[in-house]
Amino acid sequence: MSLLPIQEKIGSRKHKEIYELVRRQGTVSKIELLEQTQMTGSTLTRTLEELTHQGWLVEAGFGESTGGRRPILYQTNPTAAYVFGLDISRMSSKLILCDLHMNKLDAESWLMDERMTPDRLLRDIADAAERMLHKHRIAADAVLGMGIGAVGPLDRTTGIILEPLYFPAAGWRHVEVARYMQERLRIPVLLDNGANTAIIGESWSDRNRDYRHLLYVHLGVGIRSSMMAGGKVVYGAVDMEGSIGQMIIQTDGPRIGNHGNFGSLQTYASIHALEQQAQSRLKQGRESSLRYKEADPEKINYTHLLQGLKEHDPLTVEIFSQAATYFGIGLSNLLNILHPEKVILGGSLISSDPSFFQIATRVAIRNTYYYPAYQVVFSQGHLGEEALVTGAAIMMINQLTEL
Repeated sequence: MSLLPIQEKIGSRKHKEIYELVRRQGTVSKIELLEQTQMTGSTLTRTLEELTHQGWLVEAGFGESTGGRRPILYQTNPTAAYVFGLDISRMSSKLILCDLHMNKLDAESWLMDERMTPDRLLRDIADAAERMLHKHRIAADAVLGMGIGAVGPLDRTTGIILEPLYFPAAGWRHVEVARYMQERLRIPVLLDNGANTAIIGESWSDRNRDYRHLLYVHLGVGIRSSMMAGGKVVYGAVDMEGSIGQMIIQTDGPRIGNHGNFGSLQTYASIHALEQQAQSRLKQGRESSLRYKEADPEKINYTHLLQGLKEHDPLTVEIFSQAATYFGIGLSNLLNILHPEKVILGGSLISSDPSFFQIATRVAIRNTYYYPAYQVVFSQGHLGEEALVTGAAIMMINQLTEL
């Protein structure tokens, strides 16, 4: 199913321009729009009238008078259409239904355990989407579509998740997620990497600051990243979402399993890395409260580590601090190459404890070559773990004003 129908819903270039200006500012007057565009007053008036008649804009009261009549204020119509956002990740997946103002109408989540095969997950998601539409009495033709942010590698053009690592369930190879959802729900579907949808969501939530060069890094089971330059997501020749995890920071170092580079960043800073470090040190005889949570060192997992961190277990704190330090070194390499204005850090490791973010960013700054002449803003973002699914929905809304 082509995305062209979405792009044609708001027809002309000038209609798209005005709609996008109103959408980004929330509420705006015709006078302000005249100042921001090259349109004549008559052209702008006609465009606003047409967008209002079509239901894309609504009048939102009157602004303050500057001596004459109070100006009419415009905003986008939140109920002109609806959109689904979907996050498919290794630990959990989530579906949301929103209006065009990103007011969340409904949501459902799934734990990605060893039983959650692609067939089961996609069937459950489609069932949930149909229930949501029925519950809120929304017709399928009122839905712009479904944006999906997923673990890569993937093919955005064909809508296929290719060969991702570390899913607990079997079968996650060449999953035609877009085709399944389009055929089942009969709505357009757009697939992209979760890191890309996350940076779209975070950029939208902070749109009043107008950062033009953003870096997003998601740290969890793997390390996922995306870059935005000039307000647009940067795409490489191939899907590179997980590539920074393969940055070599110790040439004679180990690797996790039989995948990736030896001595890669992901080997030292990821959930699997923390689990392996804890298991290794417990086998060496290190004292820790982790021993009372699980007698077999090889069965120690991330849940146990979070409990130990909460209890300030010295060994657990040491392991997390070491991972944060290595991650900060990798982050400094990115800063020295990419020089973003703002870096947004997300994922379960970043949110595990405030000290992880603090250590990682402090190490990164210390190893940034042009600091303090080059200043970068670090943030955990506004959306947290909702960034991926929110950005997936916004990615779909963005299609309205694509040329």
